[in-house]
Amino acid sequence: MIINCIIVDDEPLAVTLLENHISKVEGLKLVGKAGSAMEAYKLMQSLTVDLMFLDIKMPNLDGIQFLKSLSQKPKTIFTTAYREFAIEGFELEVVDYILKPVAFERFFKAVERVLRKTSFGIDDDFIILKSDGFQRKILLNDIVYIESQGNDVKVVLRGDKSVVSKSKIGDMEWVLQEKGFIRIHRSFIIHSKFATAYNQAEVLIGGLSIPVGRNYKKAFDSFVADISVKRLL
Repeated sequence: MIINCIIVDDEPLAVTLLENHISKVEGLKLVGKAGSAMEAYKLMQSLTVDLMFLDIKMPNLDGIQFLKSLSQKPKTIFTTAYREFAIEGFELEVVDYILKPVAFERFFKAVERVLRKTSFGIDDDFIILKSDGFQRKILLNDIVYIESQGNDVKVVLRGDKSVVSKSKIGDMEWVLQEKGFIRIHRSFIIHSKFATAYNQAEVLIGGLSIPVGRNYKKAFDSFVADISVKRLL
């Protein structure tokens, strides 16, 4: 899947560096460049933009003001020389916040988050997983739990069905965050709505017991407090 991206920055050297970085990453396609927020707005009227590399300090309208003004916001990575805007940037739910000059390693770490999420074809209601030579649409509401099996994941669905896909459980954890799923063990992610009981050591899903790993207890306790599995009991 190709991710169309634009660079919005008024510094020619910074633009050239980002162009070079983008050219090295398979899956990224640079479709436009803008030296100001208004130029970027015009570009976005005629182009499909999936990802925007956005500078903050620009003439007339800065990057934060510009992003706030957009009704439909593309995934955005701030690239800036100023640390002090980091908190406000993350409040806008940007993908990442990178300080200039942008090193390729730091650039790739940021775009990898977008590439991973896109590779699963995630939507609000489903994900796409490759299995047995097919791209399979999996409804999130049908996923009971996910189990790591070496280099694969087994996605167990309602109705005693399952799909095995060559994916990493860490990637699944990332794309399913804030969608009712919680990783409770290095090998298991559960869908909270299917939990029927729990204690500090295990979660019951029907008649199945899934262990809570020692390194995941804190995250699980926080999840219980926020999402409240107790409501299911």
